[in-house]
Amino acid sequence: MKLIPRLACRTVFAVVSLLSSGALLAQEAAPTPVPSAAKLDFGDFKSETLTTKAWKALADKDYAGVEGYAGKCIEMFKAQAVAMQKALTAPPATDDKEKVFANWALNDVGTCYYLLGQVREKQGKMKEAVEAYKFLAENLSYAKTYDTKGWFWSPADTAKERVKALEFDSLK
Repeated sequence: MKLIPRLACRTVFAVVSLLSSGALLAQEAAPTPVPSAAKLDFGDFKSETLTTKAWKALADKDYAGVEGYAGKCIEMFKAQAVAMQKALTAPPATDDKEKVFANWALNDVGTCYYLLGQVREKQGKMKEAVEAYKFLAENLSYAKTYDTKGWFWSPADTAKERVKALEFDSLK
């Protein structure tokens, strides 16, 4: 019985600490919540699967789905993607598909940052779009996205163009 008052006191103290530090307020101001895992089917949790599902969600204008799938891919594989980027001195030649595909985490996480930028633009969240694009351009510049028509393109190059356009538009 004596543990309940102590526990309640600790809980109140923790909430007061969060409020005074601003952490709780910052949490409330966070971007649109990502759908819970229960609502999304992450399949086998491979980066390729998550990226494919994020593309499909974008095509379906399911912006919460894009945020969920791309967010999960980034959460799970960002460290590997950054490590792959750092291990390279130049992007692999796109005529050697095996070398490009060997950088699977870099490619999929880079693509997911691009997709997040796209969704945030469509939602009118230009600051968040620029943040996603800048991270991609500055940290995952060697990422390649495979077009189903049989060629690769650079999401980082496209992200740089979007950053310039969005920053220019903000000056108007």
